[in-house]
Amino acid sequence: MSDNGQRRADTLVVLDFETTGLSIDNDDRAIEIGAVRLVNGQITDRFQSLMNPGRRVSGFIESYTGISNSMLAQAPMAEQVMSTFAEFLGDDNLVAHNASFDQRFLEAEFNRVRHRQTGQFACSMLCARRVYPEAPNHKLGTLVRWKQLPTDGTYHRALADAEMTAHLWVRLLDDLAQRLDTKSQQLPLSLLRQLGKTQKAQLPKLFQRAAAELAGTG
Repeated sequence: MSDNGQRRADTLVVLDFETTGLSIDNDDRAIEIGAVRLVNGQITDRFQSLMNPGRRVSGFIESYTGISNSMLAQAPMAEQVMSTFAEFLGDDNLVAHNASFDQRFLEAEFNRVRHRQTGQFACSMLCARRVYPEAPNHKLGTLVRWKQLPTDGTYHRALADAEMTAHLWVRLLDDLAQRLDTKSQQLPLSLLRQLGKTQKAQLPKLFQRAAAELAGTG
């Protein structure tokens, strides 16, 4: 299918990076990647690896993530990991919590191995702001606790965060589908991408139009 946006929103790869810092402009690098594959809303595969960035990380990052310099020294080089992840990802679409962050790092790390991802990105945080305006805030941990989603209590490790994001994404799709009087299997990723970009005042119009279109295809 050439138009990835029309693929189902419940069938994609959920991605999370842990990094040396916040900005690729400051030469920050990924130090861990975690991803889960959703197929029809079910986790069917996982990918996780530490990534040696070729330099030491700060004490703050060691404390924040629990990833030490000694762990990274024994990890495969980032380029090796990203080449393997490219095979795992294929041309699947992606979702991440605060996706602009993960997308920047994905593109930067893929550039180092001369690979370009072709899937489209959606942001679970932006979508959650539209679907759950009443939430205390829209941080991943807060939403997981608020919706009582599965978690092992681990935060700021890539695979654990990717799995929590996957559970949040599936619940969000179910709740959005109920609002639109449809089934989550009918929701295309293009709708979720549009949802994340829509101003709050325009949401009723978006929901009305989406419900009508989905009713016509159901």
